[in-house]
Amino acid sequence: MAVQLGINPLTWTNDDLPSLGAETPLDVCLAEGKLAGFTGFELGNKFPRTPERLGPILRKHELALVSGWYSGELLSRSVEQEIDAVQSHLHLLKTLGATVMVFAEVTGCVHGNLNMPVERRPRFPENRWQEYGEKLTEFAKYTQSQGVQIAYHHHMGTVIESESDIDRLMDVTGEEVGLLLDTGHLHFAGGDPVAVAKRHAARINHVHCKDIRQSILDDAHNRRLSFLDAVLNGVFTVPGDGCIDYSGVMQVLKDNEYEGWLVVEAEQDPAIAHPLTYAKKGHKNLEAYAREAGLL
Repeated sequence: MAVQLGINPLTWTNDDLPSLGAETPLDVCLAEGKLAGFTGFELGNKFPRTPERLGPILRKHELALVSGWYSGELLSRSVEQEIDAVQSHLHLLKTLGATVMVFAEVTGCVHGNLNMPVERRPRFPENRWQEYGEKLTEFAKYTQSQGVQIAYHHHMGTVIESESDIDRLMDVTGEEVGLLLDTGHLHFAGGDPVAVAKRHAARINHVHCKDIRQSILDDAHNRRLSFLDAVLNGVFTVPGDGCIDYSGVMQVLKDNEYEGWLVVEAEQDPAIAHPLTYAKKGHKNLEAYAREAGLL
């Protein structure tokens, strides 16, 4: 599959803070995403979760299902329990043609807590890395056998957040576990998206493209804000509207023959950041970066 440009419905309506964009119908999200130029969507909280209901909706808008977030709990569940828990989500993805699953370990996570400073996120238990890597690899082998590969999402407020967390996870897991490179979350965590992309290019199978407004990030760190407070203050924006080196990221992806989705995922308050305006800006800028690097 060649590189394709997709978008997450967070531009219109927020999963972690459902009051943002609560009044916006799914059809509006999909129609405006298509109008902005995107060919696929990731799942959001307004999407039906059976292929029988969702398939016709996506076909009406001529959109593909890109992927969808899955909340993993392998730190507290067995592989067999996780496989049981993932069945309906996996069925939806594979039936509608998505080949990657966004997987994040959510045990103890704080990113959805408006009153919890994101710096108080849980740390990965040092004595469980090897065990966890084996479990995640086994789980990934199962989903891969069903035609869907894990794309591990390092995420603010979770046990896998920083550059060193990502390095360790890649070290203890097999190649069946892909890496979702999220430029915004990595920069938020103090990491370098270009450096991480270079180190783990062979494992990257999905890319979330959000940018950072540095002054708002600095304020969030200085005031020890929660993840959601930082979002509400406007820490994230679309590619090309912040401080991240997207030309550098795209060049690394091109150099390593990346094929897959580039997904605009820039959660903002839709009452402040007009969704269609930012969707169009995100598509225009991301397309330009991808073309500059020779990905399109």
